[in-house]
Amino acid sequence: MSRLPLHVLPTFCTVARLANLRAAADELHLTHSAVSQQIKLLEEQLGFQVFDRRGRRIALNAAGRALLRSAGPALAMLDEGMQAAAAAAAGSEQRVRLTVLPSFAQRWLLPRMGRWHAAHPRIALEIDASQQLVDVQREGYHAALRQGSGHWPPLVAQRLVDSPLVVVGSPAAARRLLGQGAAAIAHEALLGNPGVWEHWFEQAGLARQRINPVATFNDAGLMLQAAEQNLGLAIVREVLAVDALADGRLMRLHPLGIEHDGSDSYYLAYPPALAEWPPIQALLQWLREELRAGTGPAGR
Repeated sequence: MSRLPLHVLPTFCTVARLANLRAAADELHLTHSAVSQQIKLLEEQLGFQVFDRRGRRIALNAAGRALLRSAGPALAMLDEGMQAAAAAAAGSEQRVRLTVLPSFAQRWLLPRMGRWHAAHPRIALEIDASQQLVDVQREGYHAALRQGSGHWPPLVAQRLVDSPLVVVGSPAAARRLLGQGAAAIAHEALLGNPGVWEHWFEQAGLARQRINPVATFNDAGLMLQAAEQNLGLAIVREVLAVDALADGRLMRLHPLGIEHDGSDSYYLAYPPALAEWPPIQALLQWLREELRAGTGPAGR
């Protein structure tokens, strides 16, 4: 068998994932003909077919599946190596590309960027706020700040903080509910996911409540803004409300904090090849110190 043409392996993996030559061509920014020629070259060099053709459809055969099991991890390792090499070659002026949930970026990270810059003036953070679970390696990020289980192979995930769900409201709401319990909260205008509220009321010892929130949000930062404007009570991750609680813009309305759906922890996740890269280690240490301190943006 001739030497494997490594330059066509990314095309092979893309076609295998999409099972469609035209879709693969669009993703790779190549022509349909170019993708077809690369697959043909691969099969000629191997001496056997890796796809079965059924009219316009294309699907991996047994040989293709065997190749993909090795080619995918091998390409990922090469990408990690290139990323680590580029990071090491960057010199003293370094940049960390970071993907993060918009709520965490808005409510926690951005207010502390001044402290990050003061502590690490030669390491810039390039922040992309996205609701989507970004493929860190494929999209060229160095790390991701994520909430969830901590299981995102092949990334290394370092736990930063556990953050329960707590009930918060405006100072006006706090004055109205002073000295009253969970039952009074059930009669307020509520913001957010009804299932989460129902779980909270159950944990608070109330009979199952039928919740009809006045508004739901796809971003906790927006929900907290609505709560600050006295539009209703919010149930949110405590870490996202820490600054507003410190400022008095929001008040915690009940001591009960709950876990829900196994996504109570925040993590810094990054490719294994970058585990020893000094900017990643600096970011990890700084995040842990800031979260442990629990202070607001001005160091209160």
